[in-house]
Amino acid sequence: MSATVPRHARVVIAGGGITGCSLAYHLTELGWRDVVLLERHTLSSGTTWHAAGLVSQLRATQTLTKLAAAAGRLYERLETETGRPTGFRVTGGLTVARTRERMEELKRGVSTARAAGVQAELIGPREAGRLWPLMRTDDLVGAVYFPGDGVTHPGNTALALGEAARRRGAIICEGVKVTGIAERRGAVEAVATDHGEIACDVAVNCGGMWAREIGRLAGATVPLCAAEHMYVLLPLAGPVSPELPALRDPDGLIYFRERDGCLLMGGFGPASRPWGLDGIPEGFAFGRLDTDWAQCRLFLDNARARVPALEAAEPSEIFTGPESFTPDTRFILGEAPELRNFFVAAGFNSTGIASAPGATQALARWIVEGAPPMDLWDVDIRRFSRFQGTARYLRERTVESLGVLYAMHWPFRQPETARPVRRSPFHERLAARGACFGVVAGWERPNWYAPDGVEPAYAYSYNRQNWFPYAAEEHRAVRDSVGLFDQSTFAKFLVQGPAAEAVLQRLCANDVGGPAGRVVYTAMLNERGGIECDLTVTRLADDRYLIVTGAAAGAHDYHWIASHIPPGTPAVITDVTSAFAVLGVMGPGARTLLARCTDADVSDAAAPFASCRDLSIGYAHVWALRITYVGELGWELYIPTEYAVGVYDALLERGTAGLRHAGYHAMDSLRCEKGYRAWGVDITGRDTPLDAGLGFAVAFDKAPAFIGRDALLAQRARPRTRRLVNLTLDDPAPLLFGEEPIYRNGVLAGRVTSGAYGHTLGRSVGLGYLESEDGVTSAFLASGTYAVEVATERVRATIGLRSPYDPAGVRVKA
Repeated sequence: MSATVPRHARVVIAGGGITGCSLAYHLTELGWRDVVLLERHTLSSGTTWHAAGLVSQLRATQTLTKLAAAAGRLYERLETETGRPTGFRVTGGLTVARTRERMEELKRGVSTARAAGVQAELIGPREAGRLWPLMRTDDLVGAVYFPGDGVTHPGNTALALGEAARRRGAIICEGVKVTGIAERRGAVEAVATDHGEIACDVAVNCGGMWAREIGRLAGATVPLCAAEHMYVLLPLAGPVSPELPALRDPDGLIYFRERDGCLLMGGFGPASRPWGLDGIPEGFAFGRLDTDWAQCRLFLDNARARVPALEAAEPSEIFTGPESFTPDTRFILGEAPELRNFFVAAGFNSTGIASAPGATQALARWIVEGAPPMDLWDVDIRRFSRFQGTARYLRERTVESLGVLYAMHWPFRQPETARPVRRSPFHERLAARGACFGVVAGWERPNWYAPDGVEPAYAYSYNRQNWFPYAAEEHRAVRDSVGLFDQSTFAKFLVQGPAAEAVLQRLCANDVGGPAGRVVYTAMLNERGGIECDLTVTRLADDRYLIVTGAAAGAHDYHWIASHIPPGTPAVITDVTSAFAVLGVMGPGARTLLARCTDADVSDAAAPFASCRDLSIGYAHVWALRITYVGELGWELYIPTEYAVGVYDALLERGTAGLRHAGYHAMDSLRCEKGYRAWGVDITGRDTPLDAGLGFAVAFDKAPAFIGRDALLAQRARPRTRRLVNLTLDDPAPLLFGEEPIYRNGVLAGRVTSGAYGHTLGRSVGLGYLESEDGVTSAFLASGTYAVEVATERVRATIGLRSPYDPAGVRVKA
């Protein structure tokens, strides 16, 4: 397929593996013809050629599952469309569980699959044995069967995708290496190669394990690292049926599929070996890596235990090759925040054959239409911070990442490697008080506090984990007295300059004008009215604003704001996250505590809800924002970092016996009871304020008109077909974690977006969307009976538009 390198293209794709070929396919399918695909060697080299070829559908979230399900639909028609053999066939897929804990995970996965429209069947060991006769089943607890799963030949499939793109006008150039990305005024202008420069409007990095290197050419952070992945071919006495379902035994760290009449067995060990961080060899294309014999023996032992017929079988081939992994084992998609029109699709964590078609179909629409066609925050490149692209971080995290694929996917599981990266000024003091830290965006933050004599460490489970009673006490302290939160991980930006107000009025759906000292909760919307940012805006002066958003959304929100300040506008955004520590003082006793620590008047008249005041505490001046994320009277104290410990000590010195340190597990249960939304979970770029019940935070009549106003006005004139609702389970026993299906009158009608145990209410609470083409109205809600599917069991639920705790907000404004 090699062709002469052109001098101009609408879009240049770097990388000719399954991802690049699939993107070229989808772009040309959407009508773009001026597409150039560059491959440094030959199509399918690097990683695609040696992939195992599993085409499975279930992933951790509904979004990822829907993307993965697209592969089978494409592959089924591809051979007919192109006339090229792909090797794709629907065999079904089987995942088995050796333990009750693994079975609980699989059950929850079945519920996620059902919410995404993927067929999944819960079966017992005996039925699993009928589907896979070679397998030992007496040690199994159960299994899940996915009838729509399949297998394919990776290299042939990539070649077929490339051929289909070429027939529709794409130019494919093999043996061409990308050597640079040229930019002009912050956007892609050209792609430089060892065969000359190609002027282009869009460049896409589909470079696989070279994607980090290509990203650096554009000044973009692409956090991924190659790691060794091993599989072996095991011949049996007779040929293996090609219709045998793909089999996963995650407790044994192994998987199987039929290939060439043999069993292909691969594995994901608990500790992997990173590769190529110091530079991938120049000529590496169809290369192999040295075998880790200790890991190989582990996989073979586990395989022979699962399939007794392998006891005497010796591998006919042992293969070890590199595949790229990301720090959180989710792939990377989207426009890099550092350079406009430079997109990335890479880091598929051994699931590229299954996930690339759906991912690139979504990316193609993003490129063509100018916006993502669905919520893609799960995989958005802007979820990463710059430090996550450093060699040390990637080397340490990648040791853990590969093994995570088949490890137990516990709720609240925390990574163990590449820590600590970022710590607040209070870290050592909080550790001394028993804090058990979790990590978000590299920040170590206290999730819960262990009492004296209890180790501050997780004991994971799908039931009530070891921290559950301690977080419950923290929760109740905030409801009844006062809790102290370290909220320093908030991302904080200053927007300053003569045009600061004009810029923010255009960006914010709410009115952020008015006098200094006003705190405004608002969303920033895209042109379709979807919520791109969910944050607070505090006016500090006529020409200065403080913006506060969540740690995980920091890079995303900074990029959104910065990219919407027109060139030459007298306004600038500065990231001041590290300049300020934050302490949350929350609960009915918060005013009493603050009054003991400052000479300022903190009465409701002097410091009303949604106001900001300058207070002195100890030796420091702090910004005290009367705002809350827990549904109680409270303040967030923004403290210059060098004064932070002194303010903390002053609060502790003046605190009463009712003061309790509280962590983020308590905060999550408190906010779920109150129905407060979390961006990226409950509200995303797909969801409008009207969908999410946030119409109160939209100022339709302000001038200038905000981005997304016209879309909201059009939506307001139509019936609401999607609504975010509050829900509580009637049974106090089950736990909600999110992604559970919601049924109305026995019919699938939506899904839970987030959930927690509401210790005030004594049962699980959550948020979720209901959908109906006829409109989700109050009458619609009242006329239904509801159940939430938790690990395949339906649990009756109560649903409403108002929060189940203090719906009138009396306590917040006390």
